[in-house]
This record gives sequence, C-alpha cells and structure tokens, in this order.
Amino acid sequence: MEDVIAIYELPYDGNYPVVCMDETCKQLIGEVHEAIACAPGRPARVDHEYVRNGVAEVFIAVEPLTGKRHVAVTEHRTGKDWAWWIKGMLDERYPNAVQIRLVLDNLNTHCPASLYETFEPKEARRLTERLEIHYTPKHGSWLNMAEIELSALSVQCLDRRIPDFETMQNQIAAWENDRNNRQSKINWHFFTNDARTKLRHLYPKL
Repeated sequence: MEDVIAIYELPYDGNYPVVCMDETCKQLIGEVHEAIACAPGRPARVDHEYVRNGVAEVFIAVEPLTGKRHVAVTEHRTGKDWAWWIKGMLDERYPNAVQIRLVLDNLNTHCPASLYETFEPKEARRLTERLEIHYTPKHGSWLNMAEIELSALSVQCLDRRIPDFETMQNQIAAWENDRNNRQSKINWHFFTNDARTKLRHLYPKL
C-alpha cells in the first residue's frame, strides 16, 4: 500500500511520469423499438425492452499530475490486448519518457509475461525495461486513481444505452477529448501518514 502512495507523493517528472491504468467492460444495448422524441411539455420516451449486442472492453490510463488520459475500446481483454495497449502507451503516447511508473492491479494479464507472449523476446524486453510497475495490494484496488477516472467515465458517458462498438468508440473519444482539453485532474487526499493512522489495523503490532 505504501509503495503506491509513495508514487503519488513524487513531484512531476516528464522522464518518469506516473500513469494509473485500469480496465472494465460495458454491455452494448440496442433498442427494440425506436424511441419517441421529446416534444414541448413531453419528455422523450424509451421502451423498456432492449436487445443485447455483446460486450465491449474499456482500457483507461490517466496521468494524475497533468490531467491527461487515454481510453481505448476493444473487443477482448486478453494478455495480448494488454500488451498492445502497453506498447501503444510507451511508443506512441510517451515516446520520450525514460520509464513509466505504472500503477495497476495485479490481474493475471497485467504482467511482463503478457509482453513476452505477444512480442519477440527482444521487443518484449525493450518494453519491459521502460516499465516500473507498482501493483495495488489485494482488496486495495481503490488505491488506483484510474478507478476514479473510470467512475467519471461511467457517470458522464456510459450511463445510457449504447447500441454498438463504433458508437461507443465515438462517444468515449468525445469524452476523452473534452476531459483532456479541460485538463481535469484528480485531487488525491490520501497519503502515507493517513494510511498509518486510519488503517493502522493493517500494520503488524510490534
């Protein structure tokens, strides 16, 4: 726990940016009957019946100190999907960073082994050397700031029926651009002293 919190207490360093990453899924829901548009004095009417169109996977990364985030929608969330996401982050979004301080939960696909299963050993090693991975503890995924960003995404963008993959991609891209243009940051208030006081029951008694 203190390992992750200590990362959040570091000052900004463009060569070693702190990035929080998480993933979730969203069911694609289509309409059976076309909605009736709103009119003066009458709200829009949507039938309760719907059709399931599959599930989309959402990968999100947020840099807390700069207010930058990136979201991708994929059809799967296998180890290879995570590996390609990491490669895009390192080579496209942070090409000049020496190393990324990456905070994430320890899902079985979130590990260097996924890179080696996806790329040639030389390439996997190159990518691994540019990662400084910090896992949140078991039952402590709330320490990952990306969960806060996912909550904002769910409330502001995904709180409606989205019928297909392309529509979801377009709506999430618009949300991402708006948040990045406003440089919306996460105001984190939980630090090491707070952990040692409020969660002292988790520490060994000497």
